[in-house]
Amino acid sequence: MKVILGVDAIRYPLTGIGRYALELARGLRDNPRISDCRYFSMGRFVPAPITAPPPARAASVLSRLVQWRPAAAVHRTLTPALYGWRLRGTDDCLFHSPSFLLPPVGGPAVATVHDLSTFRYPQFHPAARVARLDKGLPQTLARATHLITDSEFTRQEVIDTFGWRADKVSAVPLGVSMQFAPRQPHHTRAVLPSLGLVHGSYILCVSTLEPRKNIGTLLDAYLALPEMLRRRFPLVIAGAPGWHSDALHERLRGAAARGVRYVQYVPEPNLPALYAGAAVFALASLYEGYGLPVLEAMASGVPVLASNASSLPEVTGPDALLLPPLDIDAWRYGIERALEDHAWRQRCIAGGILRARQATWERCVAGTLDVYQKAWAH
Repeated sequence: MKVILGVDAIRYPLTGIGRYALELARGLRDNPRISDCRYFSMGRFVPAPITAPPPARAASVLSRLVQWRPAAAVHRTLTPALYGWRLRGTDDCLFHSPSFLLPPVGGPAVATVHDLSTFRYPQFHPAARVARLDKGLPQTLARATHLITDSEFTRQEVIDTFGWRADKVSAVPLGVSMQFAPRQPHHTRAVLPSLGLVHGSYILCVSTLEPRKNIGTLLDAYLALPEMLRRRFPLVIAGAPGWHSDALHERLRGAAARGVRYVQYVPEPNLPALYAGAAVFALASLYEGYGLPVLEAMASGVPVLASNASSLPEVTGPDALLLPPLDIDAWRYGIERALEDHAWRQRCIAGGILRARQATWERCVAGTLDVYQKAWAH
């Protein structure tokens, strides 16, 4: 097989989709099942990406510009023609877009649909993003030979929402890097003191700050804890600012005196230590197509609290405490239990480590190659 992988999502700061695309790029490079692999980004072919580079100034400006709806409409109109022109003569290649949208291509085409949140909860997204996927995803479905989803939950949503044939969409779970593993305090000293943190003495949430992540509920639950617990265990929120987050930033600043710390985006090399040093990991998200931070926390030997919504129960299985995403009292109780119930903590940690060990990027790449084979044979 000859493969072209779209790598637009591999940029700083690296999001979940960017991580997925990066791991695919690494795994496909020199894979014996592929005779030739090329990488396509922003309308041009690029060398094999092995890291997420800081954004070029032009790309950074473009990223901000397309959040403006009129500019986004122009971008949507012109980009397919440009990409199609740049991809001419590649009909003997399979094209894979790891981030929803396929350009016009002549050969087999695979797209990864990570979630349908812009269709289910458009209020959680900027209008320009909703409009881009409202228009672009039906075009992708018309071009795609096969679809990939991260979870069985999203696979079923795609089938039900678009009437997509079940045999043309495959769930290929994400993986977790071996860097995420339990660590002793002396292994986290290079990272945690610079953030003002002590190993085993904080509650962690890693998430972009945007409405879908429901950080307000987690914040309310934490602030309802007894003061003694809040003094011992600050709530640490790590993630890049997202859309419609001004009010949340104001709340975080106001709660700083009560044990809440916002450490912003933590560079990728420091994340394994940040996870491993946490006493508890919490993700109260209203909707996830997968929920990679949950898996990273489990691999790090940290007990997990997660929403009982969307794909998260599928990812955690029985090895986490699952809670209704909007039930503040349930989250307050859950945090207390996760900090104080030693027997539950040990069961959750042991089960989470075993579950995460089965979720490797090598398995994800192998499953993706199996999909390529189906599309190639179509």
